Amino acid sequence: MCIRDSPYSTKGFLNQIKRNTYEIAPMEFERPLIPGRLIRRYKRFLADVELQDGREVTAHCANPGSMLGLNEPGMKVWLEPNDDPKRKLKFSWKLVELETGLAGIDTSVPNKVVAEALAAGQVPELAAYTAIRPERKYSKNSRIDFLLTGDGLPDTYVEVKNVHLMRTPGLAEFPDSVTARGAKHLADLTAEVASGNRAIMLYVVQMDGPDRFDLARDIDPAYGLAFDSATSGGVEVLVWRCMLGVDRITLDCPIRSLAGQPDNAD
Repeated sequence: MCIRDSPYSTKGFLNQIKRNTYEIAPMEFERPLIPGRLIRRYKRFLADVELQDGREVTAHCANPGSMLGLNEPGMKVWLEPNDDPKRKLKFSWKLVELETGLAGIDTSVPNKVVAEALAAGQVPELAAYTAIRPERKYSKNSRIDFLLTGDGLPDTYVEVKNVHLMRTPGLAEFPDSVTARGAKHLADLTAEVASGNRAIMLYVVQMDGPDRFDLARDIDPAYGLAFDSATSGGVEVLVWRCMLGVDRITLDCPIRSLAGQPDNAD
């Protein structure tokens, strides 16, 4: 299964989304993206970029990870401008061009893309749920990305992780840096399964090229152990790749997981 042009959207990001209760359209960038060349990324959340007209601007980089392989000086990047007087930075870094195609660097995008897909019933394993609630408090000092409910179905907790590391052609990996927070999320999901609920770890590959997924155990061995414990405890794993463009990003199709899971791609 591979969805080539999803006609769905999550604009508004409602507190409670019910399928077929509002019009859904593609998740599009709010403003046309502007190309430039990366000068440097620094302090994690800042990037200096030279635009095509020669101007040098500082853009917000919504990514706390290492961005391994995605932040080399000279890379072509795409920025979204804004005229919001409340925002100090007038550009946000959204995409970077690689030899294999585009990669998304904004870690908030996967949640929006998944929300549109869930609302449309695009993910077969989760299509039966009728109510989708984002950002719900659960466990200790945690929020689940999505809580799904439906008549006669167990409450399902869905955690979404952004993936954009590819060190081997065709192989997406997670994480790109040590993530104690990610390991905690896996433990929280395991606890939900133990209490009788259902839990899903959904990895969203925000880049062109990969057709397989695995854990970067060499980067964060502790996360790998937490993953093994979670899957042994009943946490389900799904991996989906996005379709990226300079105007929109949508969830495209499932890809094969090598991370101790059966093949989840058609």
